Amino acid sequence: MNSIFNGGYMGQTDSNDRGRKPRKIWYYYAIVWLVVLVFNLMIMPKVMSRRVITATYTDFMDALEADEVKQVQFSSTEINYTIEKGGHVQYFKTGVVDNPQLPQILREKGVTYAAEIPETPNLLLTLLLQYGLPILIFSLVGRRISKNLRGRLGAGGLNIHGQGTAKIYKPDEDKKDFDDVAGQEEAKESLQEIIDYLNNPAKYADIGAKCPTGVLLVGPPGTGKTLMAKAVAGEANVPFFSISGSEFVEMFVGRGAAKVRELFEQANKQAPCIVFIDEIDTIGKRRDSQFVTGHDEREQTLNQLLTEMDGFESNKGVIILAATNRPEVLDPALLRPGRFDRQVRLELPDLRGREAILEVHLKRVQKEDDLDVNLVARMTAGASGAQLANIVNEAALRAVRMARNVVTTTDLTESVETIIAGPERKNAILSEKEKRIVAYHEIGHALVAAKQSGSAPVQKITIVPRTSGALGYTMQVEENEKSLISKEDAFQRLEVLCGGRAAEEVVFNMATTGAANDIEKATDIARNMVTRYGMSENFGMMALETGGNTYLGHAGQSTCSPETVRLVDEEIRDIIAEAHRRATTVLMGNREKMDDLAEYLLEKETITGEEFMNILEGDAAQSGEGSRDHTF
Repeated sequence: MNSIFNGGYMGQTDSNDRGRKPRKIWYYYAIVWLVVLVFNLMIMPKVMSRRVITATYTDFMDALEADEVKQVQFSSTEINYTIEKGGHVQYFKTGVVDNPQLPQILREKGVTYAAEIPETPNLLLTLLLQYGLPILIFSLVGRRISKNLRGRLGAGGLNIHGQGTAKIYKPDEDKKDFDDVAGQEEAKESLQEIIDYLNNPAKYADIGAKCPTGVLLVGPPGTGKTLMAKAVAGEANVPFFSISGSEFVEMFVGRGAAKVRELFEQANKQAPCIVFIDEIDTIGKRRDSQFVTGHDEREQTLNQLLTEMDGFESNKGVIILAATNRPEVLDPALLRPGRFDRQVRLELPDLRGREAILEVHLKRVQKEDDLDVNLVARMTAGASGAQLANIVNEAALRAVRMARNVVTTTDLTESVETIIAGPERKNAILSEKEKRIVAYHEIGHALVAAKQSGSAPVQKITIVPRTSGALGYTMQVEENEKSLISKEDAFQRLEVLCGGRAAEEVVFNMATTGAANDIEKATDIARNMVTRYGMSENFGMMALETGGNTYLGHAGQSTCSPETVRLVDEEIRDIIAEAHRRATTVLMGNREKMDDLAEYLLEKETITGEEFMNILEGDAAQSGEGSRDHTF
């Protein structure tokens, strides 16, 4: 948000694997069956059997004569017997010899003996116990492990069956419409044609017109791209498929492409419908032969997506919506006519848009009748729809904490500050000297701003520390939102940023770390003046830097020589030095007022812009009590 806060103490695969169809589930069950079979026939008998010594029949009779034999077991093919010596039992076996007198000898010796009773085994039960039960256990354990790994590795996980993970919303489930989307009127107009086509396809077929297959929603994070897609589906009263681009990314080769196929198969069955792919840049990045091989899983997924979009029949009524905040990285093949051939931009809302968004979210909370929505909208310049929704929610939570049943303007303004600067640090302890330095620092910002023509009015000044690390801040709120910034406006902004450090030097003849955030912002403004805006005395209208991502705020890259870079740095230094000199001149010329304001701020800790201006203009008697509503 651009409300002005000053201060701050602030793997590669083999080519044969490409296109390989996913294996059916029976294939994996067959492998398990084979493992169980080998285990039961070859390994299990060896593991479960005890050590048996093969002996001659003579050895058996000698042991029997010596009274060493304890037990005898007869079978049709062998005689098994045990000998116990010193408490240790040994097992022996020998062949069967026809000896009718053997039972009598065993009785005389007192040896326990028995014969095996042949039984007809239950084949079905044997198969179930030996093979069916192990396979069932393997299957259950495998499914459990796969589920756990899916949770740890993301939406794709170890999904070996290839099922898609798209969420489908029926027209009567969680229905959204354009009334739920505020501050994006231009985008609504661009998408109205899509809605009309889904409702009246015959009108377009009669004239021979084809509706765009794909529409790309482009904009910064939090501007409501997903909500807009749901609203389009709600307005058209058709099913809505939603999936994130990251859900196509799998650890198994071909799984992403399989998900794409299945998603489009489902969409064809539900036509007319809308398919929404969020964060499409995850799979739609520009292909580069220097860095990406032809076997890359992401590339296979992208190729499948392109193929499916080409295979769509325009009269089926399946519209593909996708969203991204990185349009510059998308593959050109994705943006050609016949695919995503229409782009709809959702920009950060202007003042009127922010008011509309706040009104939408305020409908869901209890609020006071005279709520100043315009003030909150002006305080939140540069805020997205998601940030505004969060501000309203924070205000409602604050109202509950304060034991009130309605949301007030104070709740909303305090929520703005809480989200930007963090909650108050109630346990922060500053020395009197530090508090005095912070107070003069913030008054320095405010005083320089007040002495400028056209600068945003001061809304609030505070020296109450915040959890963001700020020990205080000065808040300015524009009366009217500016679309263009002049060179003079940028320079005045630099002067205000330099006001904090200048106050420290004028009053205390020292510099502190409190100006760190100011210096960072000032350097950024000065650099843009020189390299991007053509406001340079030395380089004029010369672009010295390529623009970064418009929506994510990525810094641009220098396009000039090292010698020019040195000259650019020197001019940036000179610009900031001149702004600092002007700020110092203003403060030295208003030293008495600066002292009065600093003392009043030290007493109240938080003062409003009205109190500040009353003291500055000499009407201290009307300043009244400071409210504890509003970076050093």
